[in-house]
Amino acid sequence: MTNEPRFEIGNPDGECRYPVTLDGKCIGRVFRWHGAWYAAPAGQPNERRIADGAGKELAANYLVELFDSGKITPQEEGEKETPAVLSSSNVPLLHLRLNRTPRNVKAAEKAMTGISEFLWVPLDGYPGADNPWLLRCQLCGWQGPRYWSHLRGRNGNPPSTYRHPGCRPADEVRAAIPAYKRAEESQTVTD
Repeated sequence: MTNEPRFEIGNPDGECRYPVTLDGKCIGRVFRWHGAWYAAPAGQPNERRIADGAGKELAANYLVELFDSGKITPQEEGEKETPAVLSSSNVPLLHLRLNRTPRNVKAAEKAMTGISEFLWVPLDGYPGADNPWLLRCQLCGWQGPRYWSHLRGRNGNPPSTYRHPGCRPADEVRAAIPAYKRAEESQTVTD
């Protein structure tokens, strides 16, 4: 007897939502949001918090249980359940899942300024520092999820020049983004 899971977890989409398939049919998606794992059944607008921490498989098992009880109608694997990517001209300030509070608005405004300075274009609203944010690189056109907590730099320093796989070399990144030049100049002054 094996304890092999009955499901397969596929590659994540632009919002880092993983499709869960059973017998080649999509029964839903699982995703992480602020440290907790959620399950979104196929064809249903509701989602449920399943587990904190390492809960991807628990969330997928929850979908299997719903399917077994007849509460999910599976979809073909290629069918999309996630919202379409917005154009950069109509991106909201906040991601739909993020509450509109003064703190979130202030953080979103700061993040929007920061990603613009480091030559990123948002393709969705700000989701919070530790949630995947769909962005496009202005240096090469790549797009995919990045985390603001990884992009913002630390202690007043600019972020790493490594942006994503296949982007330009570090010296070209430094040359293209004025914040790196300012950081080098201030470092020279303090030396």
